[in-house]
Amino acid sequence: MKSYFKIIISLAIVMSFATVSFAADTVKIGILQGFTGPIESLTPPMAAAAEFAFNEASNSGIFLGGKKIKAVRGDSTCVDAAAATAAAERLVTVENVVAILGPSCSGTSAAVISKVSAPIGILTISSSATSAALSEAKDNGYYFRTAPSDARQGQILAQITMDRGVKQVAITYTNNDYGKGLTESFGKAYKKLGGKILMTAAHEDGKADYSAEVGALSASGANDLVIFGFIDQGGKGIIQASLDSGAFSHFIFTDGMIGPALTKDLGKDLNGCFGTMPGGESAATKKWKKIAESAGIATDGPFRGGSYDAAALIVFAAQAGNSVDKTSLRDHVMGVANAPGVKIYAGELKKGLEILAKGGEIDYVGATDVEFSDIGEVFGTYQEMEIKGGKFVSVKVH
Repeated sequence: MKSYFKIIISLAIVMSFATVSFAADTVKIGILQGFTGPIESLTPPMAAAAEFAFNEASNSGIFLGGKKIKAVRGDSTCVDAAAATAAAERLVTVENVVAILGPSCSGTSAAVISKVSAPIGILTISSSATSAALSEAKDNGYYFRTAPSDARQGQILAQITMDRGVKQVAITYTNNDYGKGLTESFGKAYKKLGGKILMTAAHEDGKADYSAEVGALSASGANDLVIFGFIDQGGKGIIQASLDSGAFSHFIFTDGMIGPALTKDLGKDLNGCFGTMPGGESAATKKWKKIAESAGIATDGPFRGGSYDAAALIVFAAQAGNSVDKTSLRDHVMGVANAPGVKIYAGELKKGLEILAKGGEIDYVGATDVEFSDIGEVFGTYQEMEIKGGKFVSVKVH
């Protein structure tokens, strides 16, 4: 019996050392996305794109001398600031992640920046938070984003709307930073171009019935309805109520509404509707789409390439400083994202890691033509999307 217990104890000691060894050779990075909530259909491909980049770096055998990356998921919900903050805190204090990719949405990003990223000091890169207000966030230099600001998206959508001959609209927006910011930027640009806004009204996500909101918007006399909302909740509910009542049949969208979850159910009734989402048709984006499709990552929605890029930037920042120290990670992001250096595209993470390991410099172009401004934001391009044959297709890049 004593021998039996000795064997058990010995095995426990060996397993303990193995666990320590595994931990020492593993770097944890958080993926904080809205896995539940109003964009839950958009986030799985985003997370998959990020994890694809982490796996690519791990499998190179070069990342920090052969360390592996373990992605740890957290749910930001997209709408619950307290839940997003708690999830971020858990990732940092319990899971011991060295950086966070996310959060998905603007309001939760603002909360995480003020409660976690800035005070704790942890690199945070969002691939989909687009509110213009985030440009003014007091982040102590720890917050970056690979999605362009809505200040520009609103302007581009306004120009597209006027170019398509739509001279007056009604607007409904989700009642948060994302919706308010887009309403402001679009409204200002649209009016400047000569357009008329007959009514602007907020809507709350999570309601079962939006007939009252649609009725009020229809009473404005507008034929075209601009929806700054979310694909899995209020935005889609507004469309369904509009179609059911016959109040509206033509809609204008931004990125939070573009994806197969909308066209799968309603596509046949939405031909001719249009909108914008970040992306382009450059050599870099075309290369990314081929890589993503071969890996089974859908490219028919926004923020997938930007998620791959956010992951790659975290990886390269660690390699450039040869450290996962919080300050080192923060201080090396800009250096790997911008010139000078060897241009690195999606699928070339091993090449970039080799250059950095030898003391060289890289200029990460990635999947979305990354180039940071002095506050850590991309300038970005936008795709003009239109529903044709019941599906979203890209018709032009702006």
